[in-house]
Amino acid sequence: MNIMDFNVKKLAADAGTFLSRAVQFTEEKLGQAEKTELDAHLENLLSKAECTKIWTEKIMKQTEVLLQPNPNARIEEFVYEKLDRKAPSRINNPELLGQYMIDAGTEFGPGTAYGNALIKCGETQKRIGTADRELIQTSALNFLTPLRNFIEGDYKTIAKERKLLQNKRLDLDAAKTRLKKAKAAETRSSQLNSARLEGDNIMIWAEEVTKSEQELRITQSEFDRQAEITRLLLEGISSTHAHHLRCLNDFVEAQMTYYAQCYQYMLDLQKQLGSFPSSYLSNNNQTSGTPMPPSLANAVGSSAVASTSSLVITSPSSLSDLKESSGSRKARVLYDYDAANSTELSLLADEVITVFSVVGMDSDWLMGERGNQKGKVPITYLELLN
Repeated sequence: MNIMDFNVKKLAADAGTFLSRAVQFTEEKLGQAEKTELDAHLENLLSKAECTKIWTEKIMKQTEVLLQPNPNARIEEFVYEKLDRKAPSRINNPELLGQYMIDAGTEFGPGTAYGNALIKCGETQKRIGTADRELIQTSALNFLTPLRNFIEGDYKTIAKERKLLQNKRLDLDAAKTRLKKAKAAETRSSQLNSARLEGDNIMIWAEEVTKSEQELRITQSEFDRQAEITRLLLEGISSTHAHHLRCLNDFVEAQMTYYAQCYQYMLDLQKQLGSFPSSYLSNNNQTSGTPMPPSLANAVGSSAVASTSSLVITSPSSLSDLKESSGSRKARVLYDYDAANSTELSLLADEVITVFSVVGMDSDWLMGERGNQKGKVPITYLELLN
């Protein structure tokens, strides 16, 4: 019975406190009650925390979109995370494209120029897919996780203490209102002292004023204590910003590594494609040329952008005539070319060299000569001059 009586009294007290706060809040909204304002420093800290929370959520969500564009995959990863289970590994887009290219190259034949190039491109795409996977893992660990920990941990604590501060402020203002009403009633009663009953009323209201003053001192003390607790938590936002700055540097480092890897992979691939035969004999015995000249933009820092190559088709009849003849011709170089080995000749765009055919040489190559320098050159990099 004692426990039950205690629970009932506590429930009644809590209900009374809740009702008092609700009345105070409503009267404040209606402009019928005064409101204790927080000091400017605390207001600024609260505003800074709220701003940090909003932008952290936006940055975190957009980073997730950047790393995983597929919304269904993001939902699946979220569900597995909430279930505290590891999401199943899935092939990403570059890896899938790479596998398709490898399969197609195998189907067309690794011995053909197109098939061989497809296989090489597919292998590069799969390496890019692996680098993409490493970027996601590193970014999730070093960038997204700290941001999420702030939202789900530190800020939740701040929000809880902020709500408690709001309740303590409502209690304080309600106590001020009760004291103000008690003093007003005491003043009115003191003016009406013509009867004994009124004298009894003066004593009652005097006791009410004393009680209200004591309650005000208690609520003021609790409010000040909660304001100090909230202020200490909010001042930690500056440390949070410093921590997030370090995480941002880690994210930039991960991106820089990823793009540098991709650039190197594509640079290596372009060099390999430049040394491949770029025309091959199709089933209907028609010859088609598809040159892949290396044309790269300047690298800035650790990352650079490779410019795309233009499609150039060299006249098959002119090249065939040169192949069949034993003479030499002048040719203008269309693109820069870096020799892959000592048997090849490096070329500079727009220079004019002498070219001629050698018996037994691959159909996609000619022998080039520049002064005392001599070596193989790919025909798709040349424009024969009349």
